[in-house]
Amino acid sequence: MMAMDSFQSEKMPNRLNLGQVIDAHTEFGWKASLQLKFIDRGDKTVLKHRSQQGPLAIQRPLYPEGNPCHTYLLHPPGGVVGGDTLNIRVSADEGAQTLITTPGATKFYRSESKYARQQQTFYVSKDSRLEWLPQENIFFTDAHVRLDTQVHLETGAQFLGWEMHCFGRPALNEGYESGHLVGKTDIYLDEKLILSEGLNVRGGDNLLKNKGMLGYQMMGTLYVSIDDEGFGQLVQSLLSKLQEENTQDAVLIAASQIENLLVIRALGNWSEVILDCFQQVWQLTREHWTGECPHPPRIWAT
Repeated sequence: MMAMDSFQSEKMPNRLNLGQVIDAHTEFGWKASLQLKFIDRGDKTVLKHRSQQGPLAIQRPLYPEGNPCHTYLLHPPGGVVGGDTLNIRVSADEGAQTLITTPGATKFYRSESKYARQQQTFYVSKDSRLEWLPQENIFFTDAHVRLDTQVHLETGAQFLGWEMHCFGRPALNEGYESGHLVGKTDIYLDEKLILSEGLNVRGGDNLLKNKGMLGYQMMGTLYVSIDDEGFGQLVQSLLSKLQEENTQDAVLIAASQIENLLVIRALGNWSEVILDCFQQVWQLTREHWTGECPHPPRIWAT
C-alpha cells in the first residue's frame, strides 16, 4: 500500500499531520473500550477479568468444544461514525485457550471527513492460544477510519487472527468512492517486531483499485504464528485446492512465510467466499495444533 503522509483536513485551516487530525476528531467523540483477560482454571479456560466502558460488550462465554472459551464481541450501536473511538485489549495467560468472534459485520458509516479510530491489542502468552475471528469490516462511501492492530506473542504461543475489509457494498453495486482508511498491523515475538504492515486506502483511487486490488472490492489477511515448514506446505496445498474450486473472479488467495508467521492474503468481492477460505485454513491449523478439527461458531450461520 502507499506510504502514510501528511493530510490537509478540509475542516482545519492549519496544516496538521494525520495523527493530529485524528486526535482532534476523536477527542470529544463517543469512546468505547473493552479489556478481557483469560486464564486456565485447570478444567477449562475462564474469563478472569473484564473491564468495559461505553458500547462494547460480550455475550456470556460459551463452551461448545469443552475447554476453549468462545466469546462473542458485541457493539450494540451496530456501526461506527466519525469521532468514535473503539479500544479492544485481550490477553490470554499461559494455558488459556480462547476464540473471539463477532455476530456480524462491523460497519463504518459516512462521516463527512471526520475520522473514527479502532485499536486492537492482543497479548498471547507461551502455551496459550488466541483465535481472533471477526466478521468483515464494511467501509461505506465517505467513511474515514484509523484502524490499528498490535499482536504481542511469546515463544510457544499459538495465534491465528484475520481481518477482512470490504470497500463499499458490492451487493448494492456501491463502491468506495470517497473516504480514507489508514492504519497498520504490528506483530511482535518476544518483544521483537517481526511484521509491520501499513494500510492506506483513499476512496476513488482508481490506480489502487485497478492495480493494487485488481478490481476487487474486498481484501483479507490471515496471520498464523507457526514455525513449521511442513505445515506451511499443507496450507499451500489447501490454498491451491481452494483456488481450483473458486474461479479467479471469485477469489485470489496466496500465502507467504515471514519468520515465525504464516500470512495468507485474499482478494474477492464477497465476504462469504473469503470467510469460507479463511475458515478452512483455521480448521486445518487447529487440527495441526490439537489433532481435532473444530466446527465453525454457530453465530456465523445466523
